[in-house]
Order: sequence, then structure tokens, then C-alpha cells
Amino acid sequence: MLNTIKMEIPDHNHTFADRPRVIVICGPTGLGKTGFAIELAHLFQAEIVSADSMQVYRHMNIGTAKPTIEEQIRVRHHMIDIIDPDEPFDAAQYAKIARKIVGDLYKKDILPFIVGGTGLYIRALLHGLFQSHPPDPEIRKRLLKEVNTIGLSDLYRRLAVFDPAAAAKIHSNDGFRIIRALEVMEATGKKMSAFHQAHRFFDRPFKVLTIGLYMDREKLYHRINLRADTMIKEGLLKEVEDLLSNGYDPNLKAMQSIGYRHMVHFIQGHLTWDETVRILKRDTRRYAKRQLTWFKGESGVVWESPDNVLTIRQQIEDFVQDDK
Repeated sequence: MLNTIKMEIPDHNHTFADRPRVIVICGPTGLGKTGFAIELAHLFQAEIVSADSMQVYRHMNIGTAKPTIEEQIRVRHHMIDIIDPDEPFDAAQYAKIARKIVGDLYKKDILPFIVGGTGLYIRALLHGLFQSHPPDPEIRKRLLKEVNTIGLSDLYRRLAVFDPAAAAKIHSNDGFRIIRALEVMEATGKKMSAFHQAHRFFDRPFKVLTIGLYMDREKLYHRINLRADTMIKEGLLKEVEDLLSNGYDPNLKAMQSIGYRHMVHFIQGHLTWDETVRILKRDTRRYAKRQLTWFKGESGVVWESPDNVLTIRQQIEDFVQDDK
């Protein structure tokens, strides 16, 4: 089914047509990417490489909406349950491991489906990580001082004026990335978005079809609310209690993610149960909105409704049979 050449992942001297083909299924949380991707991957005898920054952790199943054992039996999954919650992990590590998996699948003539909503992981896998200008401590120190004096919102507005493309991909509360973008611009005289654009065309080891899934916002938010209720019924609170009883610090990066930090706040008595559920749903909806903003800023995404499964199936068939 796949028109591939038995070789390692090509370097930059190979033609684009020689590169391994991968299918990316991305989109916001709560939309049903997992089930949708499993059905398609099964049809194409493909394997799934998860692109979810939380599903890499062991012992965190309910709050991460991890594929069930039955789903993982039906279609083999990778990048799930590979580290413990207290182990460090980032996009660079993800890209290194996931690229090797894709290369191994390529040599076996198996089509990889990259499935998830962590945009940075997908970008790191497909394009590598952008290495920008080294930090300038003096500029950073001054910008941090400005945050304390005039506020982060003023710095964000400044970034939006001088580099609107970069600002569009950064949340207005993301102080680290706002300061970093301004710092690079002051130190180099070049926009951060210009560095990203130049980098985007350098590291391209794969030939990619990216399907972005979307649905009406009200329908999506309704699904998110229902999924939060389902997670709670399935035992999210106990899952977090078990993690804490096993010695995992509530301040760990993994424990600060959506769902887990909310249960921790309830357990610690900072929130009532009704407040916990309300804020959990609200924060999940906000996260979905940020995911959509991220993916809409990525180039080459083909946007489709999950209802258009036959259209998407045909797109994948055309893509894997394309000799160009």
C-alpha cells in the first residue's frame, strides 16, 4: 500500500518524494481524535504515534483520556506510558524518540499516524526545534523589571505591534515566551517570527499530510463538559489521590496539568467540589481554544469535520499512493 524505499530517514540531500510519509491527525481536546484516528489507522493497517504531552506518563490514564487497552490492541500505539510522572520530559526528547519510531515503521512499510493535540510536539517531530539566539541576561533582566512595573499586557501589546505573527501564536499570559520574543528581537534586530519562518523550511525529514479536525464551538464545548463528567465518574479524583499517596509531588509539571491540578486543589481544600468541576470544565474549554489558535497558525493543515470520514480516507489514499 505504501510507496516507500527501504532506507533510513533521509537527510536534507534527498528529494522530498523520497522521504517517509506520515499522517498527522490534530485538533483540540475533547473532539474525538483518538477514536477517529483508530478507525482510520485500522483501515490502513497503520500504527499510531501519540503526540500528547500527558499520555507519555505512566499511572495517569483517566485525566489524559489515554486510549483503552482494547483500543491499543486494535491499533498499536507508541509514545504512551514511557516515563513516570516525576521524570523530566520535553519536546526535544519527544522528537528524538518519535523520529526513531517513525523511521522504524518506515523500514517495515507501515504508515505512521501522528495523533494528538500537543502542537509543540508535532512541530518538533516534523520540523525539529528552533534554536534561537542565546539569551541576553541584561535584556531579559530589564524586560522582567518592566513586567513588574508596567505589566505583562503592555509587553504583549508591544510584541503585537512589532511582531504580530509571533504574538498571534503566543498567549497573552505566557510571560516566558513574550519576554523571549522581545529579547530576541532586541538582541538581533530580527523578528522571532522571521527566525521561525526560516527554520520551518530547513528541517523537513518527512512528507506529511496534516488533517486538522474541527467542529462547531458550542458542540465542542458541550463534548468537553461531558468528557469532564465522564472522567470524574471513571475515578479521576481517586487517580490523583493514588498518585499523591505514591509520593508524587503535587507541584510536578505532570501534576499541574488540566484535571490533575484541579483535583489536587480540591484535595488540599482550596476549592469546593462544585467549584472544582466548574473550573476544570472552564480551563479545558480555554485549552481547546488555545490549541485551535496554535494549529490554525501552522501551515499545510487540511481542515475537515470528523463527519467527513470518507473524504479524509480518500485524501489519505491519494497521499500514500502519490509518487511525486
